[in-house]
Amino acid sequence: MVTRPRLRSALTALALVLGALFVPGIGVLGSGPAEASAATKLTHAQATSRFTSSGITWSSSGGCSNRNVPTCTSFDQLNLATAQGAQTLRSATGCALNITGGTETGHAGGTYSHWTGYKLDFGKSTCLTNYVKGVFTYIGVRGDGAPQYQSGSGNIYADEGNHWDVTYHNCGGC
Repeated sequence: MVTRPRLRSALTALALVLGALFVPGIGVLGSGPAEASAATKLTHAQATSRFTSSGITWSSSGGCSNRNVPTCTSFDQLNLATAQGAQTLRSATGCALNITGGTETGHAGGTYSHWTGYKLDFGKSTCLTNYVKGVFTYIGVRGDGAPQYQSGSGNIYADEGNHWDVTYHNCGGC
């Protein structure tokens, strides 16, 4: 007969294995990149409402939010999971977060890009940098030389010098 502690350990291990297999975009059996087209998109107003409610600020060198102007900071067409990921980061770190880049034109392209709603830029702070480097796993440098760190949920944090470029594949455990 299996004792309760062994049964509990076995069930916990099974849950972890199944979770790792089926995590969207990461797990071996998850649907992966196909989810890129199924992402729920937000308007700028919906995203700013979420950020405000979580104490997240944003700034724009152009003082605007037009998605088609590179000096603006726009959240039009931001993925819901990306906004939730920023909210999770704020909650987990307790750090003040200021978004300096959203879905506006002018960033590098690609499937998981700013334009497609998967990325946000955060202004550098000692609090945020210490958290990322102390909690997340260093995974090497990106093609452009930016050091990268990966959260437990699979999101990627790239240190671009004066800001963190974050790719959200999911909400980070929201």
